[in-house]
Amino acid sequence: MKHLVTSPERSELMAGIRQRGSAPELVVRSILRRQKHGFKVNAKGLPGSPDIYNPLTKRAVFVHGCFWHRHPGCLACTIPKAHRDFWLEKFRQNVDRDKRKVRQLRRLGYHVLTVWECQVKSLSKLVKLERRLDHFFGSNG
Repeated sequence: MKHLVTSPERSELMAGIRQRGSAPELVVRSILRRQKHGFKVNAKGLPGSPDIYNPLTKRAVFVHGCFWHRHPGCLACTIPKAHRDFWLEKFRQNVDRDKRKVRQLRRLGYHVLTVWECQVKSLSKLVKLERRLDHFFGSNG
């Protein structure tokens, strides 16, 4: 028999999803430490609170989950069958907010990079990501 989760139970489950220090974010931090790039985490004072940033070189990185932030073309971008309209609106709001926060950061002079969850799960994508991160944090413009 399928267990039906009520709204308060669902809300509690969703609240337990990590927003900081997720596994993909820890992988990105590890890469940057190995590459000896200086960075800070969880920039609460910046628009969108980038997951990783360097205020001296004005670099900001968001490590996004493919499902929640709608990675274009990614297989993880499924849409739940139940309450489809709710989810479509939720995803639209997430994507719009992400774009708005990136624009705000760029207006502050930050260079912004988005790393997607699926990029740390495949060896071939991880190799490309390492090069991309090294270039992003190593370049001055």
